[in-house]
Amino acid sequence: MTADAPAPHRATLRIVAALGGNALLRRGEALTAQAQQATIATAAGLLAELVAGGDRLVVTHGNGPQVGLLALQSAAGPAASVLPLDVLGAASEGWVGYALELGLRHALPAGAELVTILTQTVVGRDDPAFDAPVKPIGPVYASGAAHRLALARGWVVAPDGQGWRRVVASPKPLRIVEIATIERLAEAGVIVICAGGGGIPVIEAKDGVLEGIEAVIDKDAASALLAIALKADQLVMLTDVPGVYLDYGTDHQRLIRSASPDALKPHTSAFRAGSMGPKVAAACAFAEATGHVAAIGALADCAGLVAATSGTAIGIGLDLVFA
Repeated sequence: MTADAPAPHRATLRIVAALGGNALLRRGEALTAQAQQATIATAAGLLAELVAGGDRLVVTHGNGPQVGLLALQSAAGPAASVLPLDVLGAASEGWVGYALELGLRHALPAGAELVTILTQTVVGRDDPAFDAPVKPIGPVYASGAAHRLALARGWVVAPDGQGWRRVVASPKPLRIVEIATIERLAEAGVIVICAGGGGIPVIEAKDGVLEGIEAVIDKDAASALLAIALKADQLVMLTDVPGVYLDYGTDHQRLIRSASPDALKPHTSAFRAGSMGPKVAAACAFAEATGHVAAIGALADCAGLVAATSGTAIGIGLDLVFA
């Protein structure tokens, strides 16, 4: 191809992009509306590049710091006014969705259509996760402070990096209530922001009536469920590391460039439950259900993840290859 030749054309993709916490707030930064908006502006610019290339985009996002902050604020008021986690999850979906819309509207051409949908996600009433909380929410505390808060407020706390955080139940997502609406909007070319924080956790009675329940759903698991239901061409999980590592944090860490779900199964215990584990599980579920490739990597490498030149690609038949 000569220097003047046009770049080769590729087919338009329907992409579900799952934004990790670093796309909403830099690690260690105070959770203020201003700081969050500044970080989201960067993410919005990178996502806008995908849209400019013709891809159709559905955006999901985490909500751990946001819902944790809202829970602290709620708990600071009268006991009778403390809000349950499903209500706080709905509030965080609106908050982050609004911030993402501001960022995307600034980054996209005038007239671009986008919308945030408050999304309900059905979970099982008897899910064993309710007996074993693992999902971190809220700020990071020193060990002593975390255990004092746990004793005073009835929390469960667990290590998170060099600190401790509150952990809550994270049941498996079974069904996204608004999936038909999301599908129609995406098919019409609207950029949809949905399933924030994994969606608002609800349980379904025998008569079909929905009821909120105390939990926070894993964003990556819900994103995989959404991507499968939408028949997406790609699931891209954006985080603050270049990809999936074996022996992460050691002198022997190795970046996985590609792998099949089967190749990763012997290494499942190597991926932390509160960090990379849910992302790998979600990628494997998407690949096995659709036959398409999921990608995990750094937000800054967003375009490279879609093009399979950066990050970790997980798909059926891919060899286990290290960088």
